[in-house]
Amino acid sequence: YPASAQESFGTMAAAAIGFDFERGRLDVTHHPFCTEMGPDDTRITTRYDEHFFPMAFFGILHEAGHGIYDQGLRGDHYGTGPGEYLSLGFHESQSRMWENQVGRSLPFWTHMYSKAQDNFNSLQDVALSDFYFAINNVQPSLIRVEADEVTYNLHIIIRFELEQAFMSGDVSVEDLPGAWSEKYQHYLGITPPNDADGVMQDIHWSAGLIGYFPTYSLGNLYAAQLFNKADEELGGLHQQFERGEFQPLKEWLVEKIHKPGRCYSASELIERVTGNPLSHSHLVDYLYGKLGPLYGIEKP
Repeated sequence: YPASAQESFGTMAAAAIGFDFERGRLDVTHHPFCTEMGPDDTRITTRYDEHFFPMAFFGILHEAGHGIYDQGLRGDHYGTGPGEYLSLGFHESQSRMWENQVGRSLPFWTHMYSKAQDNFNSLQDVALSDFYFAINNVQPSLIRVEADEVTYNLHIIIRFELEQAFMSGDVSVEDLPGAWSEKYQHYLGITPPNDADGVMQDIHWSAGLIGYFPTYSLGNLYAAQLFNKADEELGGLHQQFERGEFQPLKEWLVEKIHKPGRCYSASELIERVTGNPLSHSHLVDYLYGKLGPLYGIEKP
């Protein structure tokens, strides 16, 4: 998967879901991120592994989701409450939705797969069904940003518990690498071979972002509930994805989530948009509905 081909394919996909490259750009970094320089300058980044396609591609979709949120905010109210994003949890809901509910869905790849095969010779003889299973494969892994949808939240729980421990003084910063390894063995049955694949893999703690990680799990919960409501109101998102139509979902999110800015609290907005308080049931149902057929698992 040549990096140049990954970049062009990822750029095409990001534009297809609604990231405006007239007001933003894609660059290379070691750890993917999105940054807003102003209402008309949103920059997204990713990293490339020429032997592992999902890392860069889903990183691009994830960061494009953040960027679409930033670009959807009201520029005429930039710098004020109505022109700011609501919360980190809601910001992560936008990135996780485009990455997972959209980007890892079979309808998305029903539309995109022939384009991927045109870009990557190594996919020429790979059936869509095999590719779809591969990008949704569930297994323990060391790196949070490369984790599957099922085990992802375990990575968050590990970080949350360690944050509580070192903030309370139960674990010193010097002891974090060992505590990290113990948590990964406990929750995922694996141990990182080095700190780069362990406690040093994220930028958050070194940047002072203590308490940030739970917003990813909140984002997963918001994303599932919002996607269900959008599907209900727009009438068949998966059928639209198969036709390459992503604009209806983007416009729905702009109107329902982006434009309100910070006019409501997170709990108020999720109930205002979906009609119900935040619930884990939407995420659980989504995961069973998607992965159950792949693994022959029925919801209890």
